Amino acid sequence: MDRKFTKIAPREPDGQLSMMFARGGHRSGAGRKAIGITRKVSLTLSEPLWAEIDRRCRRTGRSRSEVLRVLLEAAVAAGGDEAEEAEEAEEAEAEEENGEPRS
Repeated sequence: MDRKFTKIAPREPDGQLSMMFARGGHRSGAGRKAIGITRKVSLTLSEPLWAEIDRRCRRTGRSRSEVLRVLLEAAVAAGGDEAEEAEEAEEAEAEEENGEPRS
């Protein structure tokens, strides 16, 4: 009968114990490096805008997350005032439609 052994690794800096296997497994500093905080969002966009995002994904070989991150970073770096102005104009238009006075 062939027995396999598992070793207990030395404690991690955070005090946790981990298992040691012959190959792979948890190693300090291993794996993909974080580029930021992951937050799940639901995003509603028009079909033409989704098509443009997908076209950019195919053209650049990037994921949707990467393409959206690049676009958002570029908008923020450019000042992002266009988005705020568009939102304010949309709110003003909605107020006019509802008969509310503009402030």
